[in-house]
Amino acid sequence: MVSNNALVDKTIEFAIRIVNCNKFLAETKKEFVMSKQLLRSGTSIGANVHEAIYAQSKADFISKLSVSLKEASETSYWLTILNKTEFIDNRMFDSLKKRY
Repeated sequence: MVSNNALVDKTIEFAIRIVNCNKFLAETKKEFVMSKQLLRSGTSIGANVHEAIYAQSKADFISKLSVSLKEASETSYWLTILNKTEFIDNRMFDSLKKRY
């Protein structure tokens, strides 16, 4: 999917990668709790960016993007925990952390 908004495109691509990571963790590693948290926060980033596009005011726009930033921080946390507990290897961790 390509839009006229690079941020929207990147958050959609990232959400797809997070969904695939969740599937990997559930199917291969049988890890369900942390992967669900990762899924929620990782897909919420783009959802809030998309909502910001249709904000009713400048304050609403800023609020939505602030929530998106918080979700990105939480996603980083879950990726770190999953890496440190060896549910995801360094290659997957680096790929998800550095690409976006």
